[in-house]
Amino acid sequence: MARPISTPTTAIPPPPSSSFLQSFIALDTSLSLILHTFFQFIPRFLLKSLEICGDGRLFFPVAISLLFLLSPSLQSPHPFLLSLLAGSLLDLLLVGLIKHLIRRPRPVYNKSDMSIAFAVDHWSFPSGHSSRVFFVSQFLFLSIENVREILQEEPLRNWVSGFGFEELDSTELFLKVIFGWTVATSVSRVLLGRHFVGDVAAGACLGLFEGWVTHRFISQLLSGFGEIKLFSS
Repeated sequence: MARPISTPTTAIPPPPSSSFLQSFIALDTSLSLILHTFFQFIPRFLLKSLEICGDGRLFFPVAISLLFLLSPSLQSPHPFLLSLLAGSLLDLLLVGLIKHLIRRPRPVYNKSDMSIAFAVDHWSFPSGHSSRVFFVSQFLFLSIENVREILQEEPLRNWVSGFGFEELDSTELFLKVIFGWTVATSVSRVLLGRHFVGDVAAGACLGLFEGWVTHRFISQLLSGFGEIKLFSS
């Protein structure tokens, strides 16, 4: 009886998109580990300080304090600061949603000294710190006239004068400091081992988009709040 002829089987190649994604993740993982290892000489307390400065649990109280400090009254909140606060809430919601959907684990070398505020903070993509600081930087840059007006308010003007900057363009100096803080905080996320490079890049793009949306749409929606009493006396 003749034996059946077996036909050779060939492995089905993975879809091109899946192969590209796997290659990108491998490259992202390798590059992030190299950067994290190479810059180990940077004091960890310095990187941790940047982490705390960009944390939402510090940013929101500061933003709310400025809102009350620089608003004409509690009944008439400053529309610019109100937009900054609203955009920050938008950033918090979008980052949380994306983290929940993507669920990319954090780097295996991430140390356990990270404070978790929400369950989604266990996930890595995108970087919430990066999106937050780039949102702030973008929104302030697009709202430069409002920034100049805010810096002329008496509480902040006195603070700036105390550092001897009264003869300088405080607005330009302020935006340069904010940009430096933005870049340093974003880079620190990789050097601390909290995120991969791709997480930080995605967070930066998200923050830039949020800053544009807040300036273009949310600010216009809230522009009349400076003349509307939110609380009846």
